[in-house]
Amino acid sequence: MSKILIHGAKVLGGEQQDVLIDGETIAATARQGGIDWSATGVSAEDVEVIEAEGKVLLPGLVDLHTHLREPGREDSETVLTGTRAAATGGYTAVFAMANTFPVADTAGVVEQVWRLGKEHGYCDVQPIGAVTVGLEGRKLAELGAMHESAAGVTVFSDDGKCVDDAVIMRRALEYVKAFGGVVAQHAQEPRLTEGAQMNEGVVSAELGLGGWPAVAEESIIARDVLLAEHVGSRVHICHLSTAGSVEIVRWAKSRGIQVTAEVTPHHLLLTDELVRTYNPVYKVNPPLRTERDVMALREALADGTIDIVATDHAPHPHEDKDCEWAAAAMGMVGLETALSVVQETMVDTGLLDWAGVADRMSAKPARIGQAAGHGRPVSAGEPANLILVDTAYRGQVDPAGFASRSRNTPYQGRELPGRVTHTWLRGKATLVDGKLT
Repeated sequence: MSKILIHGAKVLGGEQQDVLIDGETIAATARQGGIDWSATGVSAEDVEVIEAEGKVLLPGLVDLHTHLREPGREDSETVLTGTRAAATGGYTAVFAMANTFPVADTAGVVEQVWRLGKEHGYCDVQPIGAVTVGLEGRKLAELGAMHESAAGVTVFSDDGKCVDDAVIMRRALEYVKAFGGVVAQHAQEPRLTEGAQMNEGVVSAELGLGGWPAVAEESIIARDVLLAEHVGSRVHICHLSTAGSVEIVRWAKSRGIQVTAEVTPHHLLLTDELVRTYNPVYKVNPPLRTERDVMALREALADGTIDIVATDHAPHPHEDKDCEWAAAAMGMVGLETALSVVQETMVDTGLLDWAGVADRMSAKPARIGQAAGHGRPVSAGEPANLILVDTAYRGQVDPAGFASRSRNTPYQGRELPGRVTHTWLRGKATLVDGKLT
């Protein structure tokens, strides 16, 4: 069993501490140089020392919204390549969306994804089950069977498609309430977004591209928080992207409705002005919005209206993005750059400290998804799911070096701050000095 001393790290960005890992757990923490070895049962001579002065130690990140594509689209990503990308980005657990081929709408498929995660070992993989059969929105999927399976599914989503039928959505909320599950909604009114290519606004009008109005997202969120209130169940809003959506969620929380919401890193940084380039790498669902929306999302993440950051890591093969805008697939990879974008938009701007980042990217997503052993405090007796971040680092994003099978990043050539140097999953190093083990 590994014995590792992380020496002099700033835990959650605070004071410098020594953190001792013994096997799968944290054995002790103390101010730098203050480990009481006699109380740990560990000999100092048997310990591997990681010099971490100036670096920030955080609990392993948890992503509630990842597309791993396996089974069915292994040309885009596999559970192996996706979890390697996750470990590179500092994630120790990811929730895999259900829009695979076949769709993860049965106990058999979710167990397949769960077992692949167990086999590869770079991070924990928790499958998300489909809400409806085939993501078609007409008939509830096997929610209970997926929950009772070895995968123990607690989060259900038709992400990529909206559960637009109010009766189906109500039934799903009622069903998952029985076992404490949550429905994660992709909020997109389909009739309002037919033919949409980007955010509806000044830029879409000037470019002549079909517009995606903010109300298409906001109307579904408004409906679903009211349904959740009526049923007394939990609803989670995927990739919230507009200032109006923020206000609806804020209002719902003020009424005590059980709603949580996520924002992606790209919606915290990028705007629809980038679509003027016609580069399909900026084509995403929901679309990049305005600068006003971006600022509202940052403020909402800071004040807790938006609960978490989730990547919506959406890998695509080269040919699905290297084409004309109208024909291009929607989505961006995000696991390997998420923490850097959050540092630039939230930490370096003073909106969040590193403890706040740990809350939004580890503790709360683990709590929403019921990921046992993740999002825990950095203290003795807790699982050693940890990451070490060099926050002083700055470098250009080079997708050629990605662990992900796909390269569709909107940040190519862009300088971003911060780099994860080490990732530990239950005490086992998956990333050392920025390189996968």
